[in-house]
Amino acid sequence: MASKLRTGDTVLVIAGKDRGQKGKVRRVIPEERRAVVEGLNMVKRHLRGRPGVRQAGIIEREAPISLSNLMLLCPRCNKPARVGAQFLEDGRKVRRCRACGEVVE
Repeated sequence: MASKLRTGDTVLVIAGKDRGQKGKVRRVIPEERRAVVEGLNMVKRHLRGRPGVRQAGIIEREAPISLSNLMLLCPRCNKPARVGAQFLEDGRKVRRCRACGEVVE
């Protein structure tokens, strides 16, 4: 099943520890049904140092969030929106906001 979110979309977290926060999608992992959102779901990782490459220590980075916990923010009405598909006259398939009908591209 194809994801209705794409890299670069602005999303709202609707469940979990970051509920209510907004962020930009950095990466979508469709086979796991997850997405990495900029600045959200931060986790600490202990990393071994590699000479000349990186310093050892504890770093914070974004972990993937389940797609079911994210909703696309419509660029026009700026509300979390369910996403529908629509075919245009030229045959292209586009995503659209179910609330206001705006094409999201």
